[in-house]
Amino acid sequence: MPSTTSSPKLRRSAAAFAVCAALAATSGCTVPIDAVAGISVTDDGHLVGVMMVCGHHIDGATLYVDSDDVDKEVTVGSWTAARPLKAGLTTWTLDAPTAGWTATTPLKPLTAKTSYDLYGWTKDSSWSSGNVSFTLTDRDRLAPGTVRYQGYESAETVSVAEFRARACEDD
Repeated sequence: MPSTTSSPKLRRSAAAFAVCAALAATSGCTVPIDAVAGISVTDDGHLVGVMMVCGHHIDGATLYVDSDDVDKEVTVGSWTAARPLKAGLTTWTLDAPTAGWTATTPLKPLTAKTSYDLYGWTKDSSWSSGNVSFTLTDRDRLAPGTVRYQGYESAETVSVAEFRARACEDD
């Protein structure tokens, strides 16, 4: 005859195991974030990618159309850095060649009322950046010397100096 004192213990242990297994199964599915992506513009209005690497490295960046359906996400542009980006700030123009960058998917024309996301990645999926979402209206509100990025709670537009100082703290 089973003991009634071990049954609650067994149930609690089984429940704890199930919770731990569920957490382990879901927590290992994302690439760790150790950089922050942003956008800016040049004096003549060209879109600029901005990447603040916090500690490890980033190999490139991709701009895509945001969609709730992963199968409907469309790459709009993708760039690979000539060398892994180390800790610090890097910028590159998205629509024109920039020294040290190769457009693996040249930037397609951006359209109104479309939400875009820019994020950084590594070739081996060891690290990534937080993404920044924007529309053409958001881009048009930017001034040279400012960066739009995803802050702790919402998108923020700050000076390049403030972005450099705060981005890794917000990450």
